[in-house]
Amino acid sequence: MLLPGDPKRARFVADTYLDDVRQVNSVRGADGFTGTYNGTPVSVQAVGMGVPSAAIYYTELIRFYGCTKLIRIGSCGGLAESLALGDVIAATAAGTDSAAIKRITHGMDIPAVADFSLLRAAVEAAEAQDIAMSVGTVFTSDLFYGPESDPFTALQANGVLGVEMEIAVLYALCATEGVSGLGLLTVSDDLVRGTALSSQDREDTFDRMIKVALAVA
Repeated sequence: MLLPGDPKRARFVADTYLDDVRQVNSVRGADGFTGTYNGTPVSVQAVGMGVPSAAIYYTELIRFYGCTKLIRIGSCGGLAESLALGDVIAATAAGTDSAAIKRITHGMDIPAVADFSLLRAAVEAAEAQDIAMSVGTVFTSDLFYGPESDPFTALQANGVLGVEMEIAVLYALCATEGVSGLGLLTVSDDLVRGTALSSQDREDTFDRMIKVALAVA
C-alpha cells in the first residue's frame, strides 16, 4: 500500500504506474486506487496532511482492510547540506513533537522506527535502479507554520535529514498494530539554501521515489 498525502498524487501514481486500475475510495476527496504493478497487486491511498489526518487512514487501512505493508511516499524540507532538491530519503526513524503520538505510546518516548525488511528492500531497489538515496533520521512536525523563526538548528545538529508531517505516526501505529511501515521522501524544499521545487518539478522528480516504493511493494 502506497500512501501519499495529496489525492492528486494518488491518482498520478495509479494512472502512471499501475495496470488494471480501479478507484476504490473518494470519500472526503481522499482518492484511493488499486491495480497491479508488474503483476503484483498494489494499492495507493491519499491520507491528507499531518498526524491526525494520516493516523485515521493508517489505522483504518490496517484494522478494517488488512493492510500489512504501508509505504509512505511524501515530500519534506531538507536539512542536510549534502541534500539537494529532488533527492530521495529513506527514513530509518522519525523524531516528533506530536502530542498525538504520545497518546499512542501511552506517554512513553518509544522510538518510531522503520521496518527493517522494507528499509533493506528500499536500499536494494534504489541501488538496482541506480537511484541515489540517503538513509537516515527525519523529524515529524505537528505544525507546518511554526511559531519559531529558526526551529531547525537543533535538528541539524543531531543529524536529522529532513522535516515532514506523517512518518512518526506511521511507525508508531505499525509497531502497535504489528505490521510493517516505511517512509520514503523527496526533498521538495531546501531549508538550508532557501529554495523549493515548482509544482511541475515536484511531479517530475517524485518519479524516483515512486519507483523505489513500487519495487518494495
